[in-house]
Amino acid sequence: MTDKQWIKRELTVPDFPLSAGGSLRQARLIYHQMGSLNAPKDNLILLPTYYGGAAAGNHPWVDPGSPLDPDRYCIVIPAMLGAGESSSPSNTPAPQAGSNFPTLRLADNIQLQKRLVDEVFDGATLALVAGWSMGGMQALQWASLYPERVRGVVASCCTARCSPHNGLFLDGLKSALQADPRLNDGCAAQPVDGLKAFARVYAGWAYSQAFFRNGDYRALGFDDIDALLAFWEQDHLDQDAHDLLAVLNVWQHADISAAADAFEDALARITMPTRILPCRSDLYFTEDDARREAALMPGAHVQVLDSDWGHIAGGPGRNPAVMRVVFDAVRAILSP
Repeated sequence: MTDKQWIKRELTVPDFPLSAGGSLRQARLIYHQMGSLNAPKDNLILLPTYYGGAAAGNHPWVDPGSPLDPDRYCIVIPAMLGAGESSSPSNTPAPQAGSNFPTLRLADNIQLQKRLVDEVFDGATLALVAGWSMGGMQALQWASLYPERVRGVVASCCTARCSPHNGLFLDGLKSALQADPRLNDGCAAQPVDGLKAFARVYAGWAYSQAFFRNGDYRALGFDDIDALLAFWEQDHLDQDAHDLLAVLNVWQHADISAAADAFEDALARITMPTRILPCRSDLYFTEDDARREAALMPGAHVQVLDSDWGHIAGGPGRNPAVMRVVFDAVRAILSP
C-alpha cells in the first residue's frame, strides 16, 4: 500500500480564451495530484471530474483494488470549470461573478487541462484519461482532440455528446431551479426551494425504476425513499445555484464534434484502446446511445455495467461490484 497522499495544487492563466467567445480572467484550475512524473514523461493519468463533484470525489479511483498505483503513475484530478473549485460563478470576482460568469463549453476544460499538461507536466503523454459521467465526456473529447497525446481511455456512464432526451432531462432540472424567484432577485440568499426541487428531480433520474422498486437505497444506508431524497436535498443546498447552472449548460451543449468536425470524424479519431462502460439501467446516458457512438470509434470496446443503480452505478466508490469492473477495464487498458 502506498504512503503517498493527495496534494492540492493550482494553475492560473491570466486571460483564458473560451470556445463560445470572450475569455475568463485569471482562470484557475484546481487539481489534486498523487505520484510523480517519470523521466520518459509517459506515466501521467488524468481523471476529470463529474457534474456536481469536487476533485476529492475522484479519490476512490485509487482505492484498494485499483490498478492506479501512485508509486508507478502520476495521477492528476483536474476540477471542472464552473463546479465550485476551479474558476466558477461562486468564486470569481466581479465583473464575471454569479450570473455574469462567461459561457463555458466542454472543450474549454480540455484546453485548460492541456495547458496544465504542457506547462506543469512538461508536455507528458497521457497513459490514460478516465472518468465517469461528465468526466467520461471529457476523456472522450481529450482522445478526439489530441489522439497523439492519449494512449488509453476509460469512459463510464457517458456519451460523446448530449442526446436530445438527455437534454430534455437537463431542461427539467434547470426549470425546477429557475422557478425559484430568489435565483435572480439580486439577493445573496440561496434559492432554497429551487435547489430542493432540482435535487428531487435529479434523484428520480439518477437511479433506475428497479432501484426504487427493489429498495436498493437500503444498501446506501437509507431506510426509505424520503431519507434518500432528504440527502439529495441537503447535498444540493451545499452547492451554489449559479455553479450548477453553469456546468449544466456545459453538459447540455456537450458535443465531441463542436470544433466544426463531422460527428463521425471526431469519433473516428479515437483509435487508441478505449473502454466504453455504459450502465444497462442508466436513464439518460443510455446503453443504446453509447453503443451507437462506440461503433464509430476504431479503438473502442463496449462493456455494459450490469446494475440496477442507473447512472449512479458508475460513480467512483459508489458500488463496489461495479468498481471492480471499472478497475478491470483500467487494468486492461494499462496492460502492455
